[in-house]
Amino acid sequence: MKKTDHSMTVDRRRFLSTATGVGTLGLAAGLGLTWPHSQANAQSADGYKIIERPLSTADSSRVEVLEFFWFGCPHCYAFEPSINNWADSKPDYVNFVREAPALNRAWEPHSRTFYAAQALGIVDGMFDELFNTIHKEKRPMRDPKKIAKFVESLDLGVSREEFLKAMDSFGVNASLKRSMSKAIQAGVSGVPSIVINGKYITGNTIAGSHERIIDVINELAAKEHGIG
Repeated sequence: MKKTDHSMTVDRRRFLSTATGVGTLGLAAGLGLTWPHSQANAQSADGYKIIERPLSTADSSRVEVLEFFWFGCPHCYAFEPSINNWADSKPDYVNFVREAPALNRAWEPHSRTFYAAQALGIVDGMFDELFNTIHKEKRPMRDPKKIAKFVESLDLGVSREEFLKAMDSFGVNASLKRSMSKAIQAGVSGVPSIVINGKYITGNTIAGSHERIIDVINELAAKEHGIG
């Protein structure tokens, strides 16, 4: 694949410079950790923080619940059963979406994998398989060629050549830039982070537990639906 373009590198530097510090944050991000001493992630009695500059949402007629995640993050993997159970029974007025910003250079192959799968319409067939391969089978899956071979092995109708091409496509590059911009605007300083209707952010450190995150999502989604 081509090197990361200049604008994305600048976005990543902006993210690093606005959080707890380049050295500490870079190490923590590479390990998939959250940052408990970051102001953005300090625990709140309400279980969420208000986003100073709200994010736009894709469909203003529905309440958007957005999860920022990274395939290599053990915390995201541990949260999967909770968020999946919630998604299976969420209200019809809620639109659940995911973003995979490359907040650290080491995250980029996984971010490109997510957006390539999205572009090719194979997220549902690939998502859990990749998570399990990385965390259950302890295979990092950071080499784009190995990722493409893995995707081909899932028999989703996509060849490794097609997937590699998609990973480096204009559309995927645009998705990476968009996700970085959203993460910076939301004040994301660790994953998983959940944004409700572009206005509120929560996560393990802010809410205190997976169960409380789900409670916060439901409470704020209902509140936002009532406003509409």
